[in-house]
Amino acid sequence: MLCVGFDIGGTKCAVILGEYGPPAAGNSSGSGNGAGDGDGACAIGIAKKTVFPTAGSPQATIQTACGIIDAMLAERGAAPGEISGIGISCGGPLDAEGGRILSPPNLPGWDDIPVAGILRERYATTVRLENDANACAVAEWKFGAARGARNAVFLTFGTGLGAGLILDGRLYRGASGMAGELGHIRLSEFGPVGYGKAGSFEGFCSGGGIARLAGQMALERIQMGEKPGFAPTADKIAGITAKSVADAANGGDPLAREAYAVSGAYLGRGLAIVVDLLNPEIIVIGSVFARSRQLMIDAMERELSRESLAISLGACRIAPAALGESVGDYAALCLALP
Repeated sequence: MLCVGFDIGGTKCAVILGEYGPPAAGNSSGSGNGAGDGDGACAIGIAKKTVFPTAGSPQATIQTACGIIDAMLAERGAAPGEISGIGISCGGPLDAEGGRILSPPNLPGWDDIPVAGILRERYATTVRLENDANACAVAEWKFGAARGARNAVFLTFGTGLGAGLILDGRLYRGASGMAGELGHIRLSEFGPVGYGKAGSFEGFCSGGGIARLAGQMALERIQMGEKPGFAPTADKIAGITAKSVADAANGGDPLAREAYAVSGAYLGRGLAIVVDLLNPEIIVIGSVFARSRQLMIDAMERELSRESLAISLGACRIAPAALGESVGDYAALCLALP
């Protein structure tokens, strides 16, 4: 069976064609990136994926995605009616039940966009929209690191920071669908701006936040006559990214390593709140943490031990996303499953 995922991000989007079925068929399909849910009920594989930049108007982005879907189906000789469902994963806030994207901070101009209705009308199939953190939480719960858990939390740690909550064996959205917006919590009165708030969890623990933090630290050193390796002059600060800082840190740059250690410390403080409040069995963290955890894990663990209740921390594992760089793909595809 065919399904489609549409992952809408702040800098790039992806369209994913998936195949699913019984474990024996699903695990050998497509690209070979099969994932099973651990109980033999279903398996899903990525048949094809196309990435494109999030640029222009929302309408143009959606039309680009539709063109890619049409091309993928034509390549397989499949008709649109053969799609069993379409899943859309996007950063919040959004109206999941109404299928509308509601002005996410990392998607300027995406104001009250009825994306699910547009795709439903075009392809005459079931379309589900979900917060990307929620969708990733479900994907890791069904197919990844949180399999078998009844209480799990997923942190995106990508362009922004959001959380998906699995509580008592089900996805928890909250009274208005806004549960899990941990990025908005202020961890310090001062610090990088994220989610519209200086010193927020997202400000310290996101790709953009790490870049801004490292830029502030580099500017201080430049003004003191030093030349940081990843930004030796002030005009280079605008080009700093989390990846360029990580590359410098892995190469031994002390300021880059310090920037990641600061992010790790605030990650530990934020995680301590989650541990004490929700008492989960596992917290799964994606994207930047999954790629660069060795740069922040020592500082993270120190703050976690210092700030959280020992009995709650003892019951919780912190793990990188088992689905790795594909977690967003499987997140979108999960929403398309019947």
